[in-house]
Amino acid sequence: MFNFENSAAWAGARDQRDELASFREQFHIPRHQESESVYFCGNSLGLQPRKTRDYVNQELEDWAKLGVEGHFKPHTGWFAYHELLRESTARLVGALPHEVVVMNHLTVNLHLLLVSFYRPSADRYKIICEGGAFPSDRYALQSQVEWHGFDAEDALIELQPRKGEHIVRQEDILAAIEDCGDSLALVMLGGVHYFTGQVLDMKTITEAAHEVEAYAGFDLAHAAGNLELQLHDWNVDFAAWCSYKYLNGGPGTVAGAYVHERHARNPHLPRFAGWWGNDPAQRFSMPHRFVPVPSADSWQLSNAPILEMAALRASMELFERAGMKRLREKSLELTGYLLHVIRAVLLDKGNPGLLEVITPFEEQQQGCQLSLQFNTGGRSVFESMTASGVISDWREPDQEGRSGGVIRVAPVPLYNSFMDVWRFGEALRTAL
Repeated sequence: MFNFENSAAWAGARDQRDELASFREQFHIPRHQESESVYFCGNSLGLQPRKTRDYVNQELEDWAKLGVEGHFKPHTGWFAYHELLRESTARLVGALPHEVVVMNHLTVNLHLLLVSFYRPSADRYKIICEGGAFPSDRYALQSQVEWHGFDAEDALIELQPRKGEHIVRQEDILAAIEDCGDSLALVMLGGVHYFTGQVLDMKTITEAAHEVEAYAGFDLAHAAGNLELQLHDWNVDFAAWCSYKYLNGGPGTVAGAYVHERHARNPHLPRFAGWWGNDPAQRFSMPHRFVPVPSADSWQLSNAPILEMAALRASMELFERAGMKRLREKSLELTGYLLHVIRAVLLDKGNPGLLEVITPFEEQQQGCQLSLQFNTGGRSVFESMTASGVISDWREPDQEGRSGGVIRVAPVPLYNSFMDVWRFGEALRTAL
């Protein structure tokens, strides 16, 4: 248990003791007037590491000086540039190195993986996903189902919270898997729900899917760089994530994918083929027949986007130095302090019912994000806080039609401080 105090003195003293505090200096913090803003939007777009410009400029200089020969320059040649991200990516998501690859963008990777892991039959064709999933996930699943000739209204089982609740209970997820039984082809869920911030028990869900002989895959857009993941040990079949949120790779940058080794090393598993997924030993001999690399690399289609990967390298080096264990520990404390500050402000205002935190309070179901549901006036609160230099994220009312909408707030342990949290509380006090 943490002993919090809603004061600038407490927050400043806690920052002095923070062994990760120096990482903040490695990022460009947006400014508001004469001071740094309170940037709590890393769940939407992470901040730029200070080394990003150097890494990208190096590749631009090499392109200018070397032209095509840059593919084979020592140490960082473009031909194998994705290898520079392999080890750090594997450690980030708890995978073996040959189970991960950095490539493409999130929804592209989801489609490529669904080609391999959604192979429906007349009897086994259903997919379990979360209701209110991020739209691109829903679109991808719907289009895959319809591509195979099924009706999405029948094939997609969309999990919904119980009436009056905000999150889907674990027992309801497991019950849905059991109920589908032999008709279930795939469980495809967000590891962290983008709207509520709920963290799912991916290990138990995977086990349940495998019990009925279905695959289990996860969208980790809000989980990679946020949680301690153990994809290999959890026996997850596949996963994909973006790199522009918690991973600070830059807007719209290159994404990542994971395929468990039992699938990655199976040359008979169907997949879409491309030049860069072919055995690199034969790549320039231009073979007529595709020979998949015995790793997640075989899902690659084209050569690496070097400038995007250069930007991501700068951030991944910081993750390597900080370590996800330490980051997760600080994240839980930061988010706990944020909850404490919000409650203190509401009590001071004499109206604790002005908003509801719809993110679960239990540590195992909580990441960096808290979602604040307003009964009314949420948009004006958000705009007032933005005008005061607090950058968070506004989401329109959810599908149940609540009038106030949600402010998503994400204190990121790599660059946010306890003083940021206290300043957020004071801005909320003023806005209310």
